[in-house]
Amino acid sequence: MAISGGMTSPRIHSFGDDALGEHDAVALAQLVRDGQVSPVELADAAIARIRLVDPALNAIAADLFDAPRFASADVAARGALAGVPTLIKDNTDVEGVPTNHGSEAFSARPARRDGAYTAQYLSTGMTLLGKSRMPEFGFNATTEFRTGEPTRNPWRADHSVGASSGGSAALVAAGAVPIAHANDGGGSIRIPAACAGLVGLKCSRGRHVDGEQARRLPINMVSEGVLTRTVRDTAAFVAAAEDHWRNPKLPPIGLVHGPARRRLRVGVVVEPVTRAPVDEPTRAAVERVAALLEDAGHVVEPIEIAVDPRFPDDFVQYWALLADLATSTGKLTFDRSFDRRMTDGLTAGLRSHHRRRLGRTPGAIRRLRRVAGDWATMFARHELVLSPVLAHATPPLGFLAPGVPFDQLIDRLVQWVSYTPVDNIAGTPAISLPLGTSDGGLPVGVHLSAAHGDERTLLETAFALEEAAPFERIYA
Repeated sequence: MAISGGMTSPRIHSFGDDALGEHDAVALAQLVRDGQVSPVELADAAIARIRLVDPALNAIAADLFDAPRFASADVAARGALAGVPTLIKDNTDVEGVPTNHGSEAFSARPARRDGAYTAQYLSTGMTLLGKSRMPEFGFNATTEFRTGEPTRNPWRADHSVGASSGGSAALVAAGAVPIAHANDGGGSIRIPAACAGLVGLKCSRGRHVDGEQARRLPINMVSEGVLTRTVRDTAAFVAAAEDHWRNPKLPPIGLVHGPARRRLRVGVVVEPVTRAPVDEPTRAAVERVAALLEDAGHVVEPIEIAVDPRFPDDFVQYWALLADLATSTGKLTFDRSFDRRMTDGLTAGLRSHHRRRLGRTPGAIRRLRRVAGDWATMFARHELVLSPVLAHATPPLGFLAPGVPFDQLIDRLVQWVSYTPVDNIAGTPAISLPLGTSDGGLPVGVHLSAAHGDERTLLETAFALEEAAPFERIYA
């Protein structure tokens, strides 16, 4: 395990002189196609790297190290990322592997079949090495647990790596795999991307095959995707996933190769709807990106956020409804062994919050269903909205732990996760890019949102920003 960055702020990573090297997924897939390296060699190197760093990071939920799942010959022949090692998040079924949703309240039996989204994910030809950790049911914005060890941030192990796709983020950032599955119901791709210095694209509602849980939600706010270290890996993945299945109701994305030449109108929002204080490194990162976009010839101007001021309370009410549903139906939804008394403090607190305010749920859902129309007005005059991902840099472990008293914890979460949930409720695409640094040397993410179905503009702009301000590497 390589450690860099000084004794006060060690970075944990596994980059080295093996088959993976410092390559991203696109480069590795090309090496496989050229016959310079085999999928077996890449899998062996990734397994060795995971074994090296995971004792420190605690990011693996279940492994397939003894029998990696390689793509079949026909899938490998057409898969754009064939042979690239990867992980799937522990809320998505993989045949023969338990799906425990990060919870200690039950012990899942091995899944009988792949989940609906798993086929689309693995249609890219990637090699599956296991499942990544997540907080209980994805409700928290940090990957911490009721009793177990937390998943740690490889940039600084005493800090949160975000959530809910925290295990995937930790292992991609540490170099163990170049790309890993993530999904996002309130920021769960973009938050860990921001915390771990990664690229995290949340696609438009309906862009990918919905997972089983998302299909049953009163408002489907979950988007599937990946965490990567480069924009081109994210672009390659969404194009490859589209080759497997494309929603005919959305414009195709296709393979985005780089920046576009067109002039964009970019609206800037710094003050969140929660009115949370925004720290200086976060403000500075947004201002830097605004300047880069302006220098590139785009029109950049401040705008007002077009969201009902009741949105934060309504989102918490909906979040609490989901916790109530999960715990009330756990024996049917998850496993017969489900024991509600073993859920963590956040899940239990959200359930109680909902039970105390049942009468508010219909109004909250009614207003949340209007968010898509309100949010669409943001893109009537602007192609992009620029904002922070989070109101401040990633906190130390423990700050958002599920054992923190509920009222204090929910206030901290709402104050931190102040930007990302709107795109989930509206169904619009958004991306987190690692374009800032905190005073403590941790990554800070910058957020771009676009109109429903316009992932292409996000990716083209992300390519331009990556070129203008190359992302910091953990091994630098």
